[in-house]
Amino acid sequence: MQVLLPQGWPRPKGYANGVTVTGRQLFVAGMIGWDAQGVFHTDDLAGQVRQALQNIVAVLEEGGARPEHIVRMTWYITDKKEYLAQQAEIGKAYRELIGSFNAAMTAVQVAALIEDRAKVEIEVTAVVPDAS
Repeated sequence: MQVLLPQGWPRPKGYANGVTVTGRQLFVAGMIGWDAQGVFHTDDLAGQVRQALQNIVAVLEEGGARPEHIVRMTWYITDKKEYLAQQAEIGKAYRELIGSFNAAMTAVQVAALIEDRAKVEIEVTAVVPDAS
């Protein structure tokens, strides 16, 4: 994966402006903060982010991919202030489960998610490099 950073632009904190890759694509639907049985174990945003990221890793593994193959993430959060207040804990979970900050990312606040208890939904695109 090549991170795209136009000349003279500052390196963004926590994401890439763009990336370029070649390989087999995997698309992971929006994952929320419940476990594999559809049970929420917390209403804490950072806890739900951790679970959503664990769910993403599980789906990637099922598709023969790993977190380092993630090239794009879209985060839908229900409370920007809560996200900013818990950013350190969210970042810690991200680093532990995903690793580097090389994916192109978008985060938006939404009025609600389909599951009433969900505070975050994260969708992912991953690309597994061609074997050569």
